Amino acid sequence: MSSAAKPARGKLYLVPAPLDFGCDSQTPLQDVMPWATLQVAARLPCWICENAKSTRAYLKRINELQPLSHALQALQIQELPREVHKKGDHTGNFDARPLLAAAMEGRDMGLVSEAGMPAIADPGSSVVRAAHDLGLQVVPLTGPMSLMLALAASGLNGQNFAFVGYLPQDPAGRTQRILELESLTLKTGQTQLFIETPYRNAVLLQALLQTLQGNTRLALSCGLTMNKGWTRSAPVSAWKQGKLGAPLDLPTVFCIGR
Repeated sequence: MSSAAKPARGKLYLVPAPLDFGCDSQTPLQDVMPWATLQVAARLPCWICENAKSTRAYLKRINELQPLSHALQALQIQELPREVHKKGDHTGNFDARPLLAAAMEGRDMGLVSEAGMPAIADPGSSVVRAAHDLGLQVVPLTGPMSLMLALAASGLNGQNFAFVGYLPQDPAGRTQRILELESLTLKTGQTQLFIETPYRNAVLLQALLQTLQGNTRLALSCGLTMNKGWTRSAPVSAWKQGKLGAPLDLPTVFCIGR
């Protein structure tokens, strides 16, 4: 007697989120999110996220354009552990397989982070890795990614680049790291991208202007895809001479290159 066929497994969809999470002014969702992405997100019954409250707020915005297939209260929403947010989940120390039980039972799932693409400068890689290990299909959906938008707008080397995350907070460590990154980009031409918490953006910019050589090129992209979106790329010497005017209270991507 043949054994019963195994039920089809669900898929894991990587769902981008708009870059205005946590910002006072929000861009109309249809202006920044592809319609096909919103349609997929609207039908997913199960979610893995950083924060359930903000995920529900995002789903409410989607519902205004594309009605959800399931009532918001009926959705299964699981949060990644707090330590994953703080320490990252790219090291392989967190086992995310239990979070994917619904997909193993045949239900499609969505993975979402606070802004942009999950697992890119955000938690989520452990979930993606676990899905592959379990034999689940992983489907990345299209949407805004601040790192790639900033790189494209910088005029710097887009053929060789690296995202290095956050720089040290202590002044000495931050200065040393800036010097290391500048030396690398001047020797190899590799563009260096990094980010900071918005309330520390001004301090980081000041440290860059004090540390970098005048001919090193510095690019800032603030609040991309938002109404107040702003970007500028110029040698450090030019940054020092002109009025900055950068809306540093918005999420910002910093790039240095030559």
